[in-house]
Amino acid sequence: MRPRTWITIIAATGIGVVATRRGTSTRRAIKRTVRTGRKRTRDLMGRAEGALYRARDQHPDPDVPDLVLADRIRSELGKLEKRLDLPRIHVAVFDHVAHLHGVVASRADIVTIENAVLAVSGVREVESALHVGLSVSDTRPSTGRLQHDLQWSDAKRRLVDVILDRGVDESAALVLVNAILESFAERLPDGEREHVAAHLPADVRAMFVVPWRHHHDRHQRHIEAFVNDVSFRSSLALTDDVVAGATADVLHTLRALVPDEARDVEAVLPADLRRIWTHEDESPPMT
Repeated sequence: MRPRTWITIIAATGIGVVATRRGTSTRRAIKRTVRTGRKRTRDLMGRAEGALYRARDQHPDPDVPDLVLADRIRSELGKLEKRLDLPRIHVAVFDHVAHLHGVVASRADIVTIENAVLAVSGVREVESALHVGLSVSDTRPSTGRLQHDLQWSDAKRRLVDVILDRGVDESAALVLVNAILESFAERLPDGEREHVAAHLPADVRAMFVVPWRHHHDRHQRHIEAFVNDVSFRSSLALTDDVVAGATADVLHTLRALVPDEARDVEAVLPADLRRIWTHEDESPPMT
């Protein structure tokens, strides 16, 4: 066995001993040991800061831009979505008010999500458009991507397909259909909304609802306000023209799905929406 040369090095975290064979670069061994010592020092300092942070019960800075706060909320919701086995909740933040949109399985899920978001440092208020509508047949993260054609009704497939034809991907198309149907349902009187819903299959009826919490003025009369509402609910990065065209497509398809109610719906709609509903205006202009 070859004799060894023992070199003692004083590192940042204490004393380290390095064994080198003859011919091995002493300088390289020293650098490697110093790097290891520095890494250990950083780790120890990080753990100490974390312990001090928890001991003082500190919170992240609440005075951050809305985009940073939205990312903070999404990070918090990621844990809940995994635990509750839910699709992604859509988040938008304006002036530190968190706006939530999505479909969940129960009222308890809504309360859990809203409370979690309200507890995020920097959130001043929560405006929730979450609603119950997720069934056992819907795609959940734990099951991976399922064959929708075997699960969705023909009506739901038709509504999503008209959005896909505009070049929107399927996950975004489903969110957009949901936002359009919710917004349209809010514009109908309770009795007429119930009559329309009665003609829809269960998976479409689950989207054609007024959210649990909403502050919409049913009497808004301009298509621009409706499209803005849809864009806000969906939280998708789509242009107004795409959302306006998708709105017309979905409402045309919905009208074809409920022919017995088409005239009654027409009678209660404001002028702008009535023109879309009756196909008088195929592509609503946006200003």
